[in-house]
Amino acid sequence: MITPAFDLTQDPDSLIISIRVPYTRTSEFDLYIDGTEFKFYAKPYFLRLNLPGRIVEDGREKAKFDIDQGLFTIHVPKQTPGENFEGLKMLTSLLVPKGSRSAGPLVEDMKGSEEVGDGEEFDEEFDWQVEQELYRESSEEELRALQKYGFGNQRCGVFARLQEELSDVIDLKNPEGTSVAERRQHRLEAETAAFSADHYLADLFEDDEIKGILKFKPWWAKLRPSTENEAKYDVSFSSEEKEQLRKFTNRSYLLDKTSRHQAWCSLLDILLAYVYDVRLTEGEHSVESPWTIRKLSGTLCWLETYGSLQEVLVSFGRRVLCYPLHRHFALVSAAIQDATKILQAGKACVLKCLLDVHKVFRENDPAYILNDLYITDYCIWIQRSRGTSALLENETRNNDTLYPPESTWSC
Repeated sequence: MITPAFDLTQDPDSLIISIRVPYTRTSEFDLYIDGTEFKFYAKPYFLRLNLPGRIVEDGREKAKFDIDQGLFTIHVPKQTPGENFEGLKMLTSLLVPKGSRSAGPLVEDMKGSEEVGDGEEFDEEFDWQVEQELYRESSEEELRALQKYGFGNQRCGVFARLQEELSDVIDLKNPEGTSVAERRQHRLEAETAAFSADHYLADLFEDDEIKGILKFKPWWAKLRPSTENEAKYDVSFSSEEKEQLRKFTNRSYLLDKTSRHQAWCSLLDILLAYVYDVRLTEGEHSVESPWTIRKLSGTLCWLETYGSLQEVLVSFGRRVLCYPLHRHFALVSAAIQDATKILQAGKACVLKCLLDVHKVFRENDPAYILNDLYITDYCIWIQRSRGTSALLENETRNNDTLYPPESTWSC
């Protein structure tokens, strides 16, 4: 468990607790308020405070969350209005469990002295007395030494605080200390080790299921040109998608030419993984969809940075032939055609796909972290971009093609 950064202030009637919890699911958190004890849990963060005064849970407590800052602000009523709580700046002492004022007991009762009552709200297997350490902000020098990743390679230090979730989100073992070249080398080695000739040959010659998947017509295949502009397609958004768009914060992204090109390439990589899953599930995402999308995208699984369209396609092709249940080159070709159709349909079509990915990850623990690192930013950025045709036009000028030579698809 991670002890979050926190701060305490007060007014005459309330204790105000500010807790910084970036990269967490705001819809899932627990509070425990009882006398001098305050407990907060939002995976992977846990905060337990032993307060200098008594607080109560009587319906007057309130909480709000600032998405941009990742900040919970919780107002808890004091049991005695007007009481002044001393020592609220002594953060370390507030973390010491109730009844404990030393580093640890000389004799520890492994059985425990209290039983959990029937009315307890929390999981009895969770150790609410787990040892905590005061959060320490990384210095600028330490942050500069860390490797960058995320949308536009603008993030660092995220996984240093999320070690427990690391292996469930990405395959890269040490993202903070692994260079771009090392990430690619590790990815290629992992793909080579994962490739199964027997599995590939079985799918190649027993392809009845593959043929069924290829016959499926996804929603973007049914799009028709707009009556107002034949160069655009009619793309509609559901009420749920519109609500999610309203929740996003409007922000600007300062990307240089190289970073912008890399962002487009990674977008294609994510789209390819997404359209593969849509075909595989015939438009109805399954419990395996978060894994499939993450696993087939080198961007999401290895924090990969691509420099050309061909690098994206080769990476995607290798991963399709190494990891999912159905491993057939025809599925690679179909995904490329699907992604091409989506890009040609315009940024509204791309945005609808990204919103779907966002929903898949949002409903999965801990894949939601990838929304904070990539998908949310892409949903905002694509709306401000000058158009998805930029990627296709730019790659055409660079003599790249959506179908690279077969010799490059080596596994």
